[in-house]
Amino acid sequence: MRIFFTGASGKAGRHVAAHLAEQGHQVTNADLVPLGHPDVADLRVDLTDAGQTYSAMAGLATMDELDLPRKPSYDAVVHFAAVPRILLAPDATTYATNVLSTYNVLEAATRLGVGKIVFASSETTYGVCFAQGERRPDYLPVDEDHPTVPEDSYAMSKVAGEVTARSFQARTGADVYGLRINNVIEPHEYAELFPAFLADPSLRRRNIFAYIDTRDLAQMVERCLEVDGLGYEVFNVANADMSVAGTTQEIRDRFYDGVELRREMGERETFYAIDKARELLDYSPEHSWRDVLADPDDRSR
Repeated sequence: MRIFFTGASGKAGRHVAAHLAEQGHQVTNADLVPLGHPDVADLRVDLTDAGQTYSAMAGLATMDELDLPRKPSYDAVVHFAAVPRILLAPDATTYATNVLSTYNVLEAATRLGVGKIVFASSETTYGVCFAQGERRPDYLPVDEDHPTVPEDSYAMSKVAGEVTARSFQARTGADVYGLRINNVIEPHEYAELFPAFLADPSLRRRNIFAYIDTRDLAQMVERCLEVDGLGYEVFNVANADMSVAGTTQEIRDRFYDGVELRREMGERETFYAIDKARELLDYSPEHSWRDVLADPDDRSR
């Protein structure tokens, strides 16, 4: 596929874009800074500018494409570009940048007839991650039907992006899939970050004790590109286990006492439900912090 990938220079995007290129796809990185990957074309684009966005998506990606008999079009758009959290820019800037860039990407893609759009939403849409003080989910596990009522500018921008995406899908009939991505973890971060999480699980409360390995995020995007015909859908994206030691029951007793449990859960199953992605996309996460670190509560070792 010929893929227009926004934000491929970011923490999550660089891993996903590289993976897609390794699978043989032609990937163009539309970003303010280059990725510098030998198999990914870099194109400097300010996505808050509608003209730049449309022109970039309608244009060539590489010099080699000049030798083709006609200019090729993109088969898919993957939109990851964003101000990635609060406290990196003023709240108004975060919201405006993310909402406007998402609108511009979706408008350009649908006007150019792109039939598959995958966009990054966020775990923060559920209102837990960046809440003032402690905020607990309404029920467990947290699935895609859980209310999205955030209070911070970043999560607000992601909810607005989902509404915008659903509107463009209804207008055009394209496949538009939104990914509510949990806390992104690169493989080297297991050794760097997770010992503290295992010692103090309260550090992971705001992430609903979940995480997503960049390699499994790449798999999720690949599955979205391969599965057609779903129309508009949003999916939680996480790994299958929690990012802390202990059992699901132990963490629930300590942090979620009194929170409704809507179904039985596995012994160490994530509270950030990925059932929908498993069912509709055949998503099957392969990685875990346990591949790198010993679980202090696992007496089978």
